[in-house]
Amino acid sequence: MAAACPLCGAAGAAELTGPDARRYHDCDACGLVFVDRACLPTPTDELAQYRLHQNDPDDLRYRAFLRPLADALVGKLEAGAEGLDFGCGPGPALRPMLADAGFAMRDYDPFFAPDAAALARRYDFVACTEVVEHFHDPAAGFRTLAGLLRPGGWLGVMTLILGDATDFGRWSYARDPTHVAFYRPRTLAWIAARHGWRLESDGVRLALFQSAFD
Repeated sequence: MAAACPLCGAAGAAELTGPDARRYHDCDACGLVFVDRACLPTPTDELAQYRLHQNDPDDLRYRAFLRPLADALVGKLEAGAEGLDFGCGPGPALRPMLADAGFAMRDYDPFFAPDAAALARRYDFVACTEVVEHFHDPAAGFRTLAGLLRPGGWLGVMTLILGDATDFGRWSYARDPTHVAFYRPRTLAWIAARHGWRLESDGVRLALFQSAFD
């Protein structure tokens, strides 16, 4: 059964066979692949899954995993830039990593660091590492992120990008029960166009969006 896309709103997203029993849809308009609303996890299910993650900020392997995004952001920032780790999880590591490079950050996570004050201001940069694939409502999620950026600010996203050669029916990234939204390169381009952002992406895991200058 066709469904409306939770990112662009287009009707008629066709069903797509995935690697598990959940129902998936493929939006022809923006390229988003998304889990059917009836199959979305509850907050209790999500929290239980997140607590299984072994994300220790002192773990060198975890820092190495985050390093490409951290380095990409550092290369774009001016001295004194302030940032937010949006969806920092139970073991925030980007804040100390960026502090080592001279940049202050705050943490926000709806489960582990629900600091409403962190969402009440704007930043020179926002980092989202392994976050956007969890968005039940990607349109609302990216609107929130847009509202957190100062003019000319950078949004750094880390998520495994759905490539043309990927066999979605066998894709292990989609087997995580909390991963519900999957982005093709053209999906990232659609997001950039929608918000008036400039996009840089490696087409594999990283996307950098720069907001417009006033």
